[in-house]
Parts: sequence; C-alpha cells; structure tokens
Amino acid sequence: MKILAVVNSKGGVGKTTTAVNLSARFASGDARVLLIDLDSQSSASFSLGVGRQNLTPSIGNVLFDQTPIQESVRRTSIDGLNLITGSMELANADVIMANVKGRENQLKLAVERISDEYAYIVFDCPPSLSILTVNALVTAEAFIVPMCPQYLALEGVITLLSAVEKIQEGIGETAEFLGILLTMVDKRSNAVEELIQMVRNHYKDTVFDTEIGISSALAEAPGFGQSIYDYAPESNGSKAYTELTIEILDRMLKKEGEN
Repeated sequence: MKILAVVNSKGGVGKTTTAVNLSARFASGDARVLLIDLDSQSSASFSLGVGRQNLTPSIGNVLFDQTPIQESVRRTSIDGLNLITGSMELANADVIMANVKGRENQLKLAVERISDEYAYIVFDCPPSLSILTVNALVTAEAFIVPMCPQYLALEGVITLLSAVEKIQEGIGETAEFLGILLTMVDKRSNAVEELIQMVRNHYKDTVFDTEIGISSALAEAPGFGQSIYDYAPESNGSKAYTELTIEILDRMLKKEGEN
C-alpha cells in the first residue's frame, strides 16, 4: 500500500493538518512523497507555503483541462515532498464532471502516470462526499478518518462510513478503511474523555492508539508554510504525528499481508 486518502465530510477536524504532517513525515527518510490537494480551499497548499496567486497549474487543471499531471507537480521546501495544489475550480467539480464518462476514475487515470515515481501519495480530500472524494477513494489503497471528539463529529463519521460502504457497493473496489484518528483532543474535559471512550468502545481497534492533542504549534505552523517538524520539531504535535506515522505504516503493511 502506498496511496492514502485523508477523508472526512466535516470540516475543521484536523484533516489538512494530518495530510500535511503525515506527508512530511513519510518524506523524512529517502522516500519520495506526493501530496495532492483536492480541496477548493487549498489549505494544504497554503500550509506548505504556496501563495494564492501561485496555485496554477493545480489538480483542477489536470482533471478539467487535460493538463498533463507531470506539469502540475511542484517541489516544496521539504526534501522529498512534492505537491499538486488545489484551486477554487475544484468547488465546481461535481457540475464540471457530471457528464464525464467514468468520472469516478479520472484521478486514478491521472495518478497512474506518475505513481511509480513515489513511495507514498497522500490525498487531502475536500470536507464533503463530492465526486473528488469519490475519486480519491477509488484511487487510494487505504483511507483514514480524522475526527475531533465531539458528538456531532461522531455522528458525521457514522454517516461517512455508511456512505463509503454504499460507494463501494455501487462502484466496486475502493480504498480500505485504515482507521479513525482522534484529533484536537483536550484531556481537561470530562465530556471529551467520555466521548473518546464511546468512540473506542464502538470502533474498537480501528481507532488509532495515537491521539493528536490541541496544540498551538500545530495551529501556527501553516501560517509559516511549514510542517510541524520544521516549525516545532520538539513539540507534542511533532511527536504525536511521528507516532501516528508509525501506526499507519504498520497497518498498511498488515493490510498488504492480508491481501
């Protein structure tokens, strides 16, 4: 397994923070990594220092304008990590791709042209179950779901996983569910502790052991166009995402063995 989608139909749950910092950690060795920003808000792109005026060519140009995907890849300040930016055009993806034959496979067809160049490819998906998220689930081999420990966020995850099952039934093979990541965890709250226990009791081993706590460093790093490893390498956020990366790689290896 080498292609991972970070998915949640709800915004503000640490999805982009997770996609960016996982990608940065994957690239910390000799691995070449590609992060593809599928969100019209382009948060992952901004988090890696790309200005709003420099988003073109983006993944939107690849999907809508037949721009060769190789021409949209750009280097980042992180050794080994390349990026394909998001752009505002992605907000209209459902309309633009409505009549495209095989629309759910467009991302897969594009990524296949460059996948051999990378050890890992990560998708930062939009906060919706749009055609772009469907494309990511069809292209990826595994997906994770970040969620903050709030009641409505839990309801959103239940709805999301149910919707993914229906997508799998309708399309066929899609990414395997790798696990739920608890983010923005505030251990000072009894209500949060209770909800975390509820999530762990319900989803059991699919919930990652690693939890991402509330962190000022994680919130500040995107403003400097840096990953947590460059901005605050000794922070709790840095340590947590390192632990998460190890967990994810272990699960991916296990899934490979099962298949």
